[in-house]
This record gives sequence, C-alpha cells and structure tokens, in this order.
Amino acid sequence: MTRYHGLGIFILMLVASQAGAYGVGDNSRSGSVNTCSKPRFTDFVPADKAEVAPGSSFSFKASGNTHPETIKVTVKGVPATIEVGPHTAGTAVTVHGTIPAEFKDTYVKILIDAQSNCKGSGGWLLKITP
Repeated sequence: MTRYHGLGIFILMLVASQAGAYGVGDNSRSGSVNTCSKPRFTDFVPADKAEVAPGSSFSFKASGNTHPETIKVTVKGVPATIEVGPHTAGTAVTVHGTIPAEFKDTYVKILIDAQSNCKGSGGWLLKITP
C-alpha cells in the first residue's frame, strides 16, 4: 500500500507543478485585461426609417469615449460632409451632416465608423422622398 501511496503523491506533485506554470511568462494575460470599449451612437435625427426630403440634415451623438477626429459618415456609400460639435473628454459629442441632394425617391443607409480604444460602427435607414 505504501508503494501506491507514494505513486499517488508523485502524480499529484507533477500535476500541481504543471498547473502552476499556466499564466506565467511574457505572453500571459493574467493581471492585465485588455478590454475593448467601442464607440456607441445614439439620438439619431431624423429617426430610423423616417421619410425625409432630399438634401435634409441629420444628426446623432457619439459616446464620450469616441475620438472625434476618427468619425467618418457615408450615405449610401457616398462620403458625407459632417460637422463635429465641441468635445469635452468623457462626454458625448454631437455630429451634424447633410444627405446629398442627389438621392431622391430611394432608401439610404447612413453608416458611421469611429475609433475609441477599438473600432465601432453604427447607422440607420432613411427613406428619401421624390
């Protein structure tokens, strides 16, 4: 019985020493968690699926973690000219733009791309009247 008892202790020591090796070294993530906090977009004006005239203006808010200089907006694939409101660190920033007048009697998707400590995107759909 002593022989098997000694073998059991040896196996436990071997397993314990291997388990302790995990989480050690340069490639370890222990103690440092790299979290991604994507930018969020809210308060879309006009509202999602609203009907608007060609050349109408639009606006939305980007969350406080958004880097304002990285905000890019496209309307049905066409880059939109936007104005980014004043920004105070940690507070939402308002973005204004205009739907290109060339879009008539169609649906357009307004797409937003921006950066914080990682990339985020959003958008909404509008119906453009004739």
